[in-house]
Amino acid sequence: MNIYKPQVQQLELLMVKEEEKCVPAKRVDIVSLRLVKETSLLYKDRAIRSPEDGYNLFKQFLGELDREYLVVMCLDVKNQPTAINVCHIGSLNASIVHPREVMKAGILSNAASILICHNHPSGQPEPSQEDIDVTNRLAEAGRIMGIELIDHLIIGDGRYVSLKDKGYF
Repeated sequence: MNIYKPQVQQLELLMVKEEEKCVPAKRVDIVSLRLVKETSLLYKDRAIRSPEDGYNLFKQFLGELDREYLVVMCLDVKNQPTAINVCHIGSLNASIVHPREVMKAGILSNAASILICHNHPSGQPEPSQEDIDVTNRLAEAGRIMGIELIDHLIIGDGRYVSLKDKGYF
């Protein structure tokens, strides 16, 4: 079954009259979206039950970095990680975060929830006011989209801060 309009109707759309001037019709691409697995890593604990579990997996993934990375971990309904996505690589002390980009990995991987993490290359994991504001925007976006933000971890020098445990959202 052909889901596209018959060829006659397509031909009629080729030219559109606009103030007595012929303008070609707009071509719209038909696309598909998919995640592409780049690599994988083993996680022995299987599920994320605490901020420390999230920290242990993130530090295994991130290692030592010289600039800020914002990473999204997608979780299923049993809080088992299904995907990890580097959402943004920032500069030495900043990273631009937009809910659309953070939620994209969660949507594409059918996540029930997400856990986000970013590092502070300075080694000090204390959250800035911008970190807190971004977290609240992401939590609200997650509520609207049905993908719960379960925590935002900031890591640095072998330590981490959980913004949820600190009561910031």
